[in-house]
Amino acid sequence: MKWKGRRQSSNVEDRRGQSSGGSGLGGLNPMLLISLVRFLFTKTGLIIAGVLLVGSMLLGYNPLNFIGQLFTGSPVTSETSAPYQGTQKEEELADFSATILASTEDVWNQLISNYEEPTLVLFTGSVSSACGYASSATGPFYCPGDDKLYLDLSFFDDMERKLNAPGDFAQAYVIAHEVGHHVQNLLGISDKVQRLRGQMSQTEFNKYSVRLELQADFLAGVWAHHSQQMTQMMETGDLQEALNAAYAIGDDRLQQQSSGRVVPDSFTHGTSEQRIRWFKKGFETGDINQGDTFNANPL
Repeated sequence: MKWKGRRQSSNVEDRRGQSSGGSGLGGLNPMLLISLVRFLFTKTGLIIAGVLLVGSMLLGYNPLNFIGQLFTGSPVTSETSAPYQGTQKEEELADFSATILASTEDVWNQLISNYEEPTLVLFTGSVSSACGYASSATGPFYCPGDDKLYLDLSFFDDMERKLNAPGDFAQAYVIAHEVGHHVQNLLGISDKVQRLRGQMSQTEFNKYSVRLELQADFLAGVWAHHSQQMTQMMETGDLQEALNAAYAIGDDRLQQQSSGRVVPDSFTHGTSEQRIRWFKKGFETGDINQGDTFNANPL
């Protein structure tokens, strides 16, 4: 891809090197600590603190973050003495990610009136979001609760070494897919799907999850179509990199690799063939109206 020297998005929150949990009170604001102590010594405070402590321990969360959010609306994080400085390769990946995010902004601002741009959060190890805690093992994800994309840049290395899906356009596809989830959230599609949870069995709900994910693949393809028209960033072989990445993260391929067997009822993202096909459809048409995966039959 010809991405260097292009605009980088300002909607990037760099949390690399920060602790998502906070192992002590050293990172707390002094006034917050005073307020916290006063509150905890009231009858109501003791009851609430007890409930939060037990609940957070059962769920595996850090109780300090619950208490910090009670006062500040933000989880407690430990402070670092100096700005995080990654390797040269990592810093280049950070610049690349900000450039791809800017490209998605340019495309979706053109396609959707009053488009609300998401924020990309870069982290290392683990991270706290409005959707809860996640480790790097979770992979990149979008949280509709705070309109943010979360990415540990080490995932790109995993794509190359573990999934055999190298290439900068493969990485761009990953970011564009998560932005696709943001578009779904803005259009109200994600809410409709989530309201179905609890109204059906997990097996039935998984089918809707697959359709949601395949639509995000389609939207990533729509981005690639318009981005190429606007910037001509793509080079020979780039499209194949994205298709290879879509193939590498198909449910059937991942299950076959991890357990040696495939269980279709447990699919949540779609098969390799489906992911390739819907991304290609988005790329070839560039028409957001062509991506109704929920009424597509066969999928």
